[in-house]
Amino acid sequence: MPVSKSNQRAGWGRAGLFALGLLAGSAPAWAGNVVVPGTTDFPESMTATADGTLFFSSMAGGRIFRAAPGAATASEWIKPGTNGLNAVLGVLTDEKTNTLFACSPDITGFGVVIATGDKVGALKLFDLQTGAPKGNIPLPPSMLLKQTSLCNDLAIGPDGSAYVTDSLAGHVLRLKPGGSAFEVWAHDARWDVAGPQLDGIAVLPDGNVYANIFEGDGLYRIAVNPDGSAGAITKLKTSRPLYHSDGLRAYGKNQLLMVEGETRGFLDLITIDGDNAKVETIKSGFEGPVSLAQVGHVVYVLDVPLKYLFDPEKKKQTPPPFTAFEVKLP
Repeated sequence: MPVSKSNQRAGWGRAGLFALGLLAGSAPAWAGNVVVPGTTDFPESMTATADGTLFFSSMAGGRIFRAAPGAATASEWIKPGTNGLNAVLGVLTDEKTNTLFACSPDITGFGVVIATGDKVGALKLFDLQTGAPKGNIPLPPSMLLKQTSLCNDLAIGPDGSAYVTDSLAGHVLRLKPGGSAFEVWAHDARWDVAGPQLDGIAVLPDGNVYANIFEGDGLYRIAVNPDGSAGAITKLKTSRPLYHSDGLRAYGKNQLLMVEGETRGFLDLITIDGDNAKVETIKSGFEGPVSLAQVGHVVYVLDVPLKYLFDPEKKKQTPPPFTAFEVKLP
């Protein structure tokens, strides 16, 4: 969550993608672009299930939206204050455990006030089918900026552990399966810069955890030791500098999908080769991409320029529609 932030169709057509889905045993429904209604919620993250259902956070509204497969517009699914929801940042589905995870920090210090929410930052768990609350895991407190930790985004490891980026403390936290409390799992002095740092996070099939930083240029690999503890932390050598990195998702054996940009937005494909990371832009021209979600051979890019929420001049203006743009992967 950057607090200072700001189709081309390739290869397969819809018919080919549909046929590919049938061969795989299921065919997700695509709706084209999907809009989150209103002008005040500022969704900061999105996630999806295999059938194409999309879920959206609400940074300024404290709720969660859902769009059914094939729907062009999302609608409110979990109301403000449910399970103590405050501002909602990273969201992630885990179909294995039928859980929707939602990062819910208190960001009143940045001018976003949710009257109904808890004042302690936490990871909220909901039933993926009904939206009923399943859990509430507070984050350990952070002394940075004299406010609670900032739960930003999360990823699920192969053993079911949840890894969370705490952007203000510069920590990667881990919640073991069935656990009731976080542990500070990884930290690096290079993340100790004032302002939100750690942002997107993903786990690749190699078992390593990957994280980027927003205020600066950095993509890091955190090795996972056999006992589950954090190993060596390596800043990867990217083929070009990164610019306001944000949402990060695993893609294939050794690749990541990532959005970056505050005033010039990209959807990137990153290929990991040892300590090197080749960055290729799949699509550019987004105004303020914050997150992404893959459904089959389609990736939805959530374009929500947060300058309309945080910039004193821009916040007087009406933001463009909050849109998840459909992009066909090559």
